[in-house]
Amino acid sequence: MQITGRCHCGEVTYQAQVDENKVFNCHCTDCQIISGAPFRTVVMSMPDAVTFTGAIPKEYIKIAESGNQRAQGFCANCGTALYATSVGEGERIYGLRLGAVEQAAELIPNTHIWYRSHKPWLDNLADMSTFEITAASQ
Repeated sequence: MQITGRCHCGEVTYQAQVDENKVFNCHCTDCQIISGAPFRTVVMSMPDAVTFTGAIPKEYIKIAESGNQRAQGFCANCGTALYATSVGEGERIYGLRLGAVEQAAELIPNTHIWYRSHKPWLDNLADMSTFEITAASQ
């Protein structure tokens, strides 16, 4: 599937070919901390199938629990998290952050990974109150 994405300020834009069957929620503590959220939803790109059409993202290299180095790409201006990918030479497969993908509604997660770190209250999301806009404006 062909997708497009961008950071919040619009400086970083991209096009990518992704595997719409590889969409997952990652509950690892690194994703929780880096995203500032209880989990992160990711869609996997095809190999070498991401083209940046605006500014080039800044990368931060982190060491995963496995010991592997992972480049975390984000906008240097607004800080929007955009992807994780391998470090060094060779094919690059990007784990694109679904929040920055313009076709996000079409990409439905089918797997949870690192679920041992999930927040237990996530099991009750369907039972929570919902508001079309903020509760304060009701």
